[in-house]
Amino acid sequence: MNHSTPQRAPHRTRHAHPLDTGHGMGDQGDFLDLEADVLAGHIASITAWLPLGAEPGHIVDLGCGTGAGTLALLDRFPGARLTAVDSSTAHLDRLRRKAAAAGAADRTTLVHADLDAADWPALGAPELVWASASLHHMADPGRTLRTVHELLAPGGLLAVVEPAGFPRFLPGDAPETAPGLEERCHALLADHHAAHVPRRGADWAAPLTAAGLTVEGRRTLTVGVPLSRTEAVGRYALSGLRRMRDKVAPSLTDGDLTALDGLLDTGGPHSILRRADLSVRTELTVWAARRP
Repeated sequence: MNHSTPQRAPHRTRHAHPLDTGHGMGDQGDFLDLEADVLAGHIASITAWLPLGAEPGHIVDLGCGTGAGTLALLDRFPGARLTAVDSSTAHLDRLRRKAAAAGAADRTTLVHADLDAADWPALGAPELVWASASLHHMADPGRTLRTVHELLAPGGLLAVVEPAGFPRFLPGDAPETAPGLEERCHALLADHHAAHVPRRGADWAAPLTAAGLTVEGRRTLTVGVPLSRTEAVGRYALSGLRRMRDKVAPSLTDGDLTALDGLLDTGGPHSILRRADLSVRTELTVWAARRP
């Protein structure tokens, strides 16, 4: 049965989605929507690459966020119904509106649940499970993968999509007052991630195999999206650097912090929105693993 409003599961809330680096939930939702816009072509390429054989009838999106993967999968597989799971009701509300605007509300079930909980809500027996930038946030990824193994229909496929790290936006010699600022911020952010999300950037082949799944493919996409391709790049860069500032500001020198704040001042002369040399640069890796 499909639903246009979230089902609630009696679990504590834990959001399992990418780039959770601060700001309010509304800001995070805006950031994820911009990310979906910028990466749309790459996500579509991944959905087209999946070694499925036949179109799935039921798909589960684990840690769906505001629905970048959900909408791409609904578009790629027009005959499928999809169950989208997340711990944020705000994100699920956004996804509900977007699914309705896309004419896919009747094919989309929204489920509010904590994927770190011992018991998951009933999700059926999907032929495809999609986990994009969510697995490294799990408290026990091995248990999550074993649960997915039992969830999948026999012969079903799990797609794990993971970013290499937080994206980069500026050329190496920018900004003019503090060249290399972004790389210094990334080094500090890497320390934060090592402490709080140590599995970020992990190779998931061995854990997938240990969970009883057979890895059938691995692919890495190099992302390079210039500002000329979509104006969302500028707003995505602004949102991303604001979120990065939350974590790295206490460790920056006074000069670097002043330069960063200049980039984030949308009314100032050094605003990142005034730059024509922006791009989004990162990598996305996908593992495709089948339940025998």
